[in-house]
Amino acid sequence: MTARTKANDLVKRRCNKVQIEVGIITISDRASAGEYEDLGGPALKQAAQKNGWQVISEAIVPDDAERIQDAIRSFSERGCGLILTTGGTGIGPRDVTPEAIRAIMRSEIPGFGEVMRAESMKITPNAILSRSLAAIVDLSLVIALPGKPSGAVECLGFISGAISHAVALAQRKPTTC
Repeated sequence: MTARTKANDLVKRRCNKVQIEVGIITISDRASAGEYEDLGGPALKQAAQKNGWQVISEAIVPDDAERIQDAIRSFSERGCGLILTTGGTGIGPRDVTPEAIRAIMRSEIPGFGEVMRAESMKITPNAILSRSLAAIVDLSLVIALPGKPSGAVECLGFISGAISHAVALAQRKPTTC
């Protein structure tokens, strides 16, 4: 067990007192059209549940900024303190997730994206192409994760230790984490 893993586990134990309600949005033209089975959303749902979080909303939307923004805002209105997106964070012409989130965010949290890329670089050199990010939208922490299911789950694991505290801050709840 690495020092980072031990620190993440300690933070999780201290800060997981707040129940986190999660929304998961898969962003894919093909999956939203029924041409491709969504594997990222179910993988993230399983990871969220393993963290003790309650998944209350799920959606599959195309790579369209307005549809992405509508889904995020809708999930935030439903009370999702954490919104996880998977897909659209690469450099393809239809990869618009970061731009969609930045257009509606209150503030970006660069450390999340920096850690996801740095840790992912230990696995694949292609991680340098990722535009994953985290931001506050309304009262929710929104985390844009890679579209590849294993990459999405790995990246979530790299940052999970800070999520409870970030969600509490996003929701303007007192926290001692």
